[in-house]
Order: sequence, then structure tokens, then C-alpha cells
Amino acid sequence: METTLILIKPDGVQRSLSGEIIQRLERSGLKITGLKLLHVDEALAKKHYAEHDGKPFFNDLVEYICSAPIIALAISGPNAVQKTRTLIGKTNPLESEPGTIRGDFGLEISRNLIHGSASTEDAEREVNIFFEKNEIINYKKSTDNWVLES
Repeated sequence: METTLILIKPDGVQRSLSGEIIQRLERSGLKITGLKLLHVDEALAKKHYAEHDGKPFFNDLVEYICSAPIIALAISGPNAVQKTRTLIGKTNPLESEPGTIRGDFGLEISRNLIHGSASTEDAEREVNIFFEKNEIINYKKSTDNWVLES
């Protein structure tokens, strides 16, 4: 089982798409193991986007993620990173397939609604930035037997 980080960005929250986004993630068979609404401060934003520090768009990323509340989710399941990336769509909504979150609801790369960890290594690092160990709740769902083979 993998756990990955999903952030519903300020545009997703402001456009009242949080419920739709969460519903799509849950309906895929993945499980929410952590969830919180928060207003990201500059220090947290810089830690999250550290890999982009020094790039021309870094300050814009930090400013944007701090501009309004976000929803952080820890999502768990087999191949959670790859599955969520498929559900999210490409970074540029105009290149995303219809049926993906960005393909259905996004118009611009700078307002692409959602962040998902790009790799299992990123997922581990990012989940630990947004969640304490005791905030991740692993549990069995009654539907697990219908979604998962083992």
C-alpha cells in the first residue's frame, strides 16, 4: 500500500470543487487516511516547493498556495501515486484528457486545481510535511474486499 499527498489548491477550494475532487478520489477505490483544511504559511509553502527554489516561478508558487485555504489529503491504496496522477491529469489542463480533474475543470496551468505527489519518494516527503504521524489513520473499510484482491 502507498500513501500519497493531494492538495486541493486555493482555486479548487474557492471554486467549490473540493467535494467533487474528493468524490472522484474516493470513487476510484482509494482511501482517505488524512484530511485537513489549512491556510498555508510562507514557511510551509517554501518547504513544500523546495525543489523549485531558484526557478523563476518559485515566488509565484509560494504566493499562490498561501493566497487562500487549501485542503490537504493523505490518500492510500495500491499504486496510490500513479492512480492519483492518472485521475488528476497533466499539469497543463489544456493537455489533460477529458474525465481527469484538470481536464474537466481547469483552463490555465497556473490555476490547475490540485497537486499530487509525482513519485513514491515525493509522496513520503510531502505527506510528512503536511501531516504528523498521528494524523494518518489506517483503517479497514467494509468495501475493501470488493475493491482490493487481498
